[in-house]
Amino acid sequence: MPAAVRFQNVSKVYAGARGPLQALDGVSFDIEPGEFFGLLGPNGAGKTTLISVLAGLARATGGHVTVMGHDVQTDYAAARKALGIVPQELVFDPFFTVREALRIQSGYFGIRNNGDWIDELLHSLGLADKAGTNMRQLSGGMKRRVLVAQALVHRPPVIVLDEPTAGVDVELRQTLWQFVARLNKEGHTVLLTTHYLEEAEALCQRIAMLKLGRIVALDRTANLLAGTASTMLRFKTDDVLPPDLAARARVTGRSAQVTAHDAAEVETLLAQLRQAGVRIEDLEIGRADLEDVFLEIMGEKGGQ
Repeated sequence: MPAAVRFQNVSKVYAGARGPLQALDGVSFDIEPGEFFGLLGPNGAGKTTLISVLAGLARATGGHVTVMGHDVQTDYAAARKALGIVPQELVFDPFFTVREALRIQSGYFGIRNNGDWIDELLHSLGLADKAGTNMRQLSGGMKRRVLVAQALVHRPPVIVLDEPTAGVDVELRQTLWQFVARLNKEGHTVLLTTHYLEEAEALCQRIAMLKLGRIVALDRTANLLAGTASTMLRFKTDDVLPPDLAARARVTGRSAQVTAHDAAEVETLLAQLRQAGVRIEDLEIGRADLEDVFLEIMGEKGGQ
């Protein structure tokens, strides 16, 4: 069986006012059928460009991309039919109801008489009571749900979710992930890009990290977590950290987090805080999460 998605030495160069811009530089990896795969990276890393090449919206400067064995350039129709893409932008036709929009989307793929599946999508995504509502009357969160339904209406084997929960409420996030997790268990391949790293950690079996158009990490999620510092010291304080600790800490408001490799280093850190007169609250010692891994990897590879 071919890979669900295959990127082979993919490069993309844009012409810029100050010269060529290398958005992708020799990106290669496979996503296996039935996998839940995460694609992570900071803004400008090349994630959107890679998704655009996969969707056929941009043409790679070099390399090849296939979906279920179909080349996205030479066999575009078959490749596109195998994909269901949820874009970042809220793109919708304001002249149709939700149900009409899903029927029209079905027609783009030559599908008729799929009312039962449309009903299931409406129910599973919390849209059943909005089926007869005009698209322009929906809230932003409801429009996002319709985009998901449109991406799934032709039952694609590969689902691409490009920042699907950006700016949406907790209820939608839970509804969406429950439904997508169900589809994944039924055999659908899922490619997710997200800035919510806790989502990627909870959902993705493997993760690739992009930096400046290159893959800087590619492994199973558990292996990525195991490969970084195992202990994190987390606490809150209103005081200023001593310079040596501030240089290595991640501070967000009153919350601070410092890496420690073992119990002895935890004791040393706490002693430093006491000696500096730093008063701490809500002290917690835990394992590193994917955000810690991400920041460590991006820091190591930042200059490359």
